[in-house]
Parts: sequence; structure tokens; C-alpha cells
Amino acid sequence: MPRRPHPSLLPAVPEQIVPRRPLDPGVHVQRVQVDDLVVTDPALVLTHAHTAARHDPEAAALLGYRPNTALTLQTAAALLCALHTTDDLTGMGLRAARHTTRINAASPHRESVVLELTDAPERDG
Repeated sequence: MPRRPHPSLLPAVPEQIVPRRPLDPGVHVQRVQVDDLVVTDPALVLTHAHTAARHDPEAAALLGYRPNTALTLQTAAALLCALHTTDDLTGMGLRAARHTTRINAASPHRESVVLELTDAPERDG
């Protein structure tokens, strides 16, 4: 096996200027927005959910609801949240308690960058 000279004995190599690479197209960014809601009026939630289940039985079925079974408050709230915006839900017996946005950017060759922002909406009254 041939011996290699010590690196200090090798001739100096001129510094090479490496052009900057454009942004790696392999970067993936994900943004997840979560609205935490609280039921403030259970009767109103159930009333709106029964109506929603009649208008969209497929969505209700995905949550396990069948017309011959009782609609639980959890299923009712989930159904309304699946079918309506947060602004609409405030008139249906739910209140926004917190909003969280999580942003994650990652590429195959670097560590992920994560940003999480949380705010609680102002309460009326």
C-alpha cells in the first residue's frame, strides 16, 4: 500500500469560488392551522348538527353517525367543524379558544425549520 504524504507537505491549492446554488427544489413546506373551539351552547350545537347531518349524510357517516343512532355532542361538534368555517361556528354554539399555526420547512439534506405561532382570540364581554 503506497504511503500518502502528510497534508502539510502537499502543494497549496488555489481557493476556488463555488457559485451559489439556487434554492434546492427539494424543499417542502407544510403549514398546519389548528383552531381550538369550545362548545358554549350544547343544545344549539346539537340542533345545527342534526340539520347538517340531514344535508350531508356522507360527512356524518364518516364520523360514525347513523340516522337511527343518537347524535353525541362530540360527534355534533366535529360534524359542524368539518362543514363550516370558524366564523360560522360562533353562531352555532361554539367559541374559538385558540388558533395555532405550525410551519415546517424541510429538505433531504438539512435539518427541519419549525415555527409555531399561537394566539388566543379576545373574548367578548
